[in-house]
Parts: sequence; structure tokens; C-alpha cells
Amino acid sequence: MRRMVSIIWRAASASLFCGVLLVGLESRGAETPAAAKAAPPLVSGLKNPESVVIAGGRILVSVIGEFDKDGDGSVISVVEGKAVPLATGLDDPKGMVAWKDWVFVADKTRIWRIDKLGKAEVFSGPGDFPRPPLFLNDLEVDAAGTLYVSDCGNLKGDHGAVYRILPDRSVSVVADHEHMPAIKVPNGLLLDGDKHLLVVDFLSGELLRVALAGGAVDKIAEGFESGDGLVRDLDGNLYVTQWSKGRVSVLAPGSSQPQLVSDKFESSADLTLDWQQGHLLVPDMKAGTLVPLAVRDQRPADVDQTPLAVQIEPAFPQLEFKLPIVLTHGNDSTRRVYVASQLGRISTFADDQDESEPKTLLDLTPRVHFKETENEEGLLGLALHPRFRDNGQFFVYYTTRSAPHMSVISRFTAKDADHAQASLDSEEEILRIPQPFWNHNGGTLAFGPDGMLYIALGDGGAYDDPYGNGQNMNTLLGKILRIDVDHQDAGRKYSIPRDNPFVSRAGCRPEIYASGVRNIWRMSFDREKGTCWAADVGQNIWEEIDLIVPGGNYGWNLREGMHRFTPTGSGPRNDLIEPIWEYHHDIGKSITGGHVYRGKQVPELVGAYLYADYVTGAVWGLWYDEAQRKVLANRPIPGNVTPVMSFGEDEAGEVYFLTSAGHIKRFTSPKQP
Repeated sequence: MRRMVSIIWRAASASLFCGVLLVGLESRGAETPAAAKAAPPLVSGLKNPESVVIAGGRILVSVIGEFDKDGDGSVISVVEGKAVPLATGLDDPKGMVAWKDWVFVADKTRIWRIDKLGKAEVFSGPGDFPRPPLFLNDLEVDAAGTLYVSDCGNLKGDHGAVYRILPDRSVSVVADHEHMPAIKVPNGLLLDGDKHLLVVDFLSGELLRVALAGGAVDKIAEGFESGDGLVRDLDGNLYVTQWSKGRVSVLAPGSSQPQLVSDKFESSADLTLDWQQGHLLVPDMKAGTLVPLAVRDQRPADVDQTPLAVQIEPAFPQLEFKLPIVLTHGNDSTRRVYVASQLGRISTFADDQDESEPKTLLDLTPRVHFKETENEEGLLGLALHPRFRDNGQFFVYYTTRSAPHMSVISRFTAKDADHAQASLDSEEEILRIPQPFWNHNGGTLAFGPDGMLYIALGDGGAYDDPYGNGQNMNTLLGKILRIDVDHQDAGRKYSIPRDNPFVSRAGCRPEIYASGVRNIWRMSFDREKGTCWAADVGQNIWEEIDLIVPGGNYGWNLREGMHRFTPTGSGPRNDLIEPIWEYHHDIGKSITGGHVYRGKQVPELVGAYLYADYVTGAVWGLWYDEAQRKVLANRPIPGNVTPVMSFGEDEAGEVYFLTSAGHIKRFTSPKQP
């Protein structure tokens, strides 16, 4: 649905010989910190700590134990200054990444997968690789769950390689020393967009950019001998550790000259950024410690970001759905809820905690195309007509089986008295939209306060918006549409509202309401103010929240968030609307938009725009002052670690979210003792 993402937190990772390097595209003009102060260790007494990751709200550290002594390695959780074992019996665990509910760990010649309870299984063993690995080190994971792992070879410059491990566990070579001599002792890995991987070579100290297709290598920077980890802050500054020198250095965006931050470590390993606390976490391998290193606080000083005490709990404990994608209501005083599955089934049930037997409103599965390997297709949108109680009409956005990569918007009509069932025969196709690729289909359908149907369409997919659809006004892709489904123009199953912003402009599709979007996931209207909120999924670095206005151009693919997208993009322009909020890929990697809370059950959330990140499962409430055009608060809501697929709202204005595990969650006020 938007890259169907993964990676839960950036864990720079490697072994005592390896690290990670991230490159920012554009900073927000912040000065590069030249020095930082280390605080007392968060934990001490570890036997060769290597890598750190923040996952599911926990700080996890890989601990090697004695080098080359099998069975004494572990992954520990840091709890109140103590090392609490999560998984034991490993050999020499090094690089880590977190994805969904698992942590993956590189350990000599195999990859472990560890669940949140600490159960470990071998995900890839020596026999799964094209040739036996010698020294597996750093890990990276992409949006689809594909792992990338570096093999440092014999540590002398021979046999180094970078491998790709697909979710089905098949392994292939991305690049190796035999074909690319610059690959000597590859260590730290980081995806650089969808097409490249950054590789830090421990032996040469070079930062390399490797093409995922073909393995071509370009040198980006040098001078990182024994580089063993790197993380990027929210301004795009790069903090690099050098293991043998005990250093942390910083490289400003666009600079090739690192500045010293600290040289007070014995052997600084793979660090990460704890953005909520405003410091780096640096494992010091020889010292056996995990040390917080203060850097300039990246959080906006005038925005309240204190966690909310609001709780998350199951909304309908007895119900479970396969890939739930939409939750909505009929605005018909029945208190019924409607849930659509990406596979094609639309269910309905009473808004009751004890509900256990949903009915099927419509099973569109025979007409919906969905494949797990092309998981941004399927049934993606559902909206019930504002007069659903009277006419029984509802509208569906789905990928049809009748043609490849074809999005269809159709009207269905429930004929029975309580509008609880509709047949496939009632389908009336409203609009067909050819898609060049399987991803970035958008898919939100929403009726606005004006009774018009709004449709959010992605840019057509692949990456970089290769056809320039976002800025091409002669295509519907990369746009938000507005149509009237209660009337028909000649040759259409709908009419064009006369006040659409481009209705009389040559070279523009009259359906267009707003342009320059990449892949909105999701869009909603504030039921009190009527404001249209949209969360647009980013590509390389930034996720964003937009307020949609008629005729607005939101910048894609000239801008990503508040930043120039690639060197050929654009700086700020008066004709391009900036998001009201953005967050960096060190915080999350795929935004899931929600609703402005106007319910009564959780007064702490009134007026907050509730949204989440699919990858991390993090959930926030954002308060925005429309008069001042200013975000006042962006407060995390703890308690969820499962990927959030979508949000929904019931008739009373209570907000729910849907998880990839098939559950529906709701918000509640803190329980009184």
C-alpha cells in the first residue's frame, strides 16, 4: 500500500570491524555540532557489546562475549541500568535490525531471527548462501522485508561481499570483491533510496554507493578507516564511529570533511540515535558499556512532545480480519461498523465490544487482484454514501483481475432493508485508472462535507516518479480527485463539480482537486472543521502530513517533505505547499494517516490528528493551530508495536486503528486505580 514497509528502528550494526553510514539529501540549515559530552553509561559490565537498536520501545544490544567462543553471545535489553537477557546461546552476534515483531542478528555465518519473547531461530544458514560466508557483519532491511548483509571475508581484503536475502530466504549476491575490487572488507550497510545501498568498507575507509541492480560501485567519501557505525540525526548530519580510534565524528550534509565529536571511547562500535531523548547511544566494546552521547536536541523546542498517558486496547477482542484496510460507518444511526479487507471482503457488525459474528456486506474477492509480492494492490478504499441509510450506495476502490495494474472505482448498492448485504451484480463502474506499476496506488475514498467524493491517487509507482506524474496535470496519477457521484456528465458515470480548481484550465484534467502527491496513505476530513488531512508516504528520507486545499501543489517529485528531492528538485517555492509536519526515516519509514479525534470517550485526544508509522508501529497525536499555522504538540501514544495499516472512525467520532495482525485497536483514557 505504500511500499508495505518494514524496518523498525535504525540500528547501525556490524562487528568490531564494521559500521553503517547514512547520507542526507538536505539539512534544515542547522550548524554541525563540533563536540558532544558523554554521560555516565546506561549499562556497564558487558562483554564486548557491538550493536544497539531501539525496537518496540526497548533498547537492545548485541553482546559478543569472548571472540570465537561459540555459545556465549547474547542480545540483551537495557532495563534501569541492568542487562536483562533477551536471547542467549548465540556465538559472536554483531549487526542488528528490527523488522515488525522480530530482531535479525548477523552471527558469523548465519542470520538469527528473534521474536519479542526472545525465541531465536536460524533464518539463513551457511548452506543458504551462494558460497559459504566467512564473517557476516552488518544488516539492513528494505520495505518488503528483504535483508542485506555484509560479509567481511577474510578481513584482509579478499572474499568480501554484500548479499541479499529475500523474505522466502533465498540468497543472492549484490556485489563482491571478485567483480567490484572496491569491495574489500564491507561493513556498514544502509539503503539509499530504493535503488542503492551505501557500504562502509572497514579496510579502505571508503563510503561506497552500490547499485542494487548490477552492483556498480561509486565512491562517495573516504577517511573512515575502521569505521564501525553511523547514524543520521534529524538534520541529516552523519555521526560516524571509528572502532580502532574510539572516535565519533560528524559529517554535515554535502560535506566531505568530518569533524570530531568525541574521542573518549576505547572502541566505539555501532551507534544509534535516541531522538526522543536527544542523544546518541554508543556501544564501547572494550569498555563494556553503552554510553549516551549528548548532541543538539533535534526536537522542536516549542512543540510539546511529551508522551500521552492515553492507553491502547483491543476494540473488538473476538474479531480478527485478514489484512484489514478500511474501517468506516454508514452515518445512519445504526451504530454499525464496516471493515474492508485488502483481499476483497467487506464485513459489517455492531459497534459492540462483544461482537463475534460479522456479516458480509460484499465479497469482492473474485474480482480483486492481490499478490503478496505486489502487496500495494487489492481492495484499497471504501466509502459509504452520505445518504447510505436512504440509498444503500457505497463506493469501492480496487485493483481488478480483468486487466493488469488497473484500478477501478465502482458503486455498489445494498438492496435489503437494513443495507447489510449487496451483490456483485449491483456493481456500476465509475472510473478506470491504468497504473504503470503495482505500487503507489493510494486508494483512499472519502466523502467531504460538501457531499463530493474525494479520491487519493498515488504517482503510479516504481520510485522517483519516473514519468513525472505528480507535476503532470494531464494525468490523474499523483493527484487528489473530486467528483460528483450523484450526477452524470455526458460520457461519464459522474459529473465534474463546477467549482473544481482546474475545470476550465487547458491541459488539466478537470477531476483534479490537488496535485504533487506521491502516495497518500490515508486522507480524512475533520468532522468539526471540515479540514482535509492527508499523510503522504515519503521515499528516501521524509514522511509528511499535509492539509489539502483546492488547487494546492504539494511538491512531489520536486520536494520530499520540506526538502529538495534529489539535486534536480526544487527549493522552497511560493507555488509549492509545504507540509505542516514531517518526520525523518530515523523515526519511522512509512506514515499511516488517521483522523482528527472528535469523540467523547477520550477527552485527552480531542482535536488531535491521530496518525502512526507502519514500520515502527509508533502512534502519535498532533495538535495544529490553523489560525497560527503552527503545530503545537506532537505527542507519542505508547503501547503499540504492530504495523498500523489504517485508521477508521465510527459514527460517534471514536477513532480506531487496524493492524497487520488483523486486529482492531481503540484508545482509552487511563484507568483509575
